[in-house]
Parts: sequence; structure tokens; C-alpha cells
Amino acid sequence: MKKLFLMALFAVAFSACQNKATESETATITDTTANGTPVIAEADAPKVQVEKAIYEFGEIKQGEKVSYEFKFKNVGKTPLIITNATATCGCTVPEYPSAPVKPGEEGVIKVVFDSAGKMGLQDKVVTITSNANPAFEQLHLVGDVKEK
Repeated sequence: MKKLFLMALFAVAFSACQNKATESETATITDTTANGTPVIAEADAPKVQVEKAIYEFGEIKQGEKVSYEFKFKNVGKTPLIITNATATCGCTVPEYPSAPVKPGEEGVIKVVFDSAGKMGLQDKVVTITSNANPAFEQLHLVGDVKEK
């Protein structure tokens, strides 16, 4: 039992040594998110400037699809990495760039809303998970779905 305890203690001490950040990492990484993605200090972080965060598609008939491309630019100092994009329901499908968006570069998030089975005023929200600091703002598709 004593051997098992010592081996466990050695393993914990050894792994703690392996996880030490270098001085340069400590200067920019201040914390991690719930999924383990490092949060970069605001001064060095990628910053997102969205051209238009709300797209009003107006009035459409039930069953029609609406597609829109949200344009954004990385105005920060480090590459922007988008790890996920989720919508409020399965009727809205976002597509985001899988490659990092370098500082000064632009990118597009394409969102398609299928109005089949929907009626009335709609506000479909797309949440983007990335390493931007401050966080990427939510994107909205807003409009009115009328009966066929």
C-alpha cells in the first residue's frame, strides 16, 4: 500500500513538472476555458470585427430557405481560431472557416435557415466559439415566416 501511494505521489509530481508553461506562454496565456482552450491576454488576443451581426431577411413563405454570409475581420494581433459554431435549433446550419484567420485577414460564416415547420417571427441565434478576446458576438437571422 505504501508503494502504491509513493508511486501515485511520484506520478502527480512528474506530471506537474511537465505542465509548466514557458515564460513566453505565461505572458500571453492567462487562463483556460471550460473546454481547455487557452484564453489569450486581451492585449495580444485576436479581436473580431463583424461587418453586420444581425441579418433581417424580411418576410418569407414557410418552407423557403434563407442563406446569408456574415463577414468578419481579425483586427487583433494573433491568429483567430474558430472551434465551433452552434445555432439555437437544427433548422439553422452555420459553416465557419476551419483554418486560422490571420491578423488583418477577413473571413465568412455562412448560415442557412430552413423555415420548414416554422411560423411567425423568427430570431435564429448563432454562437461562435473561438479564441477571440473579447468573445465573438452572437449572429442573428431575423424575419417573419408566413403560411404558404
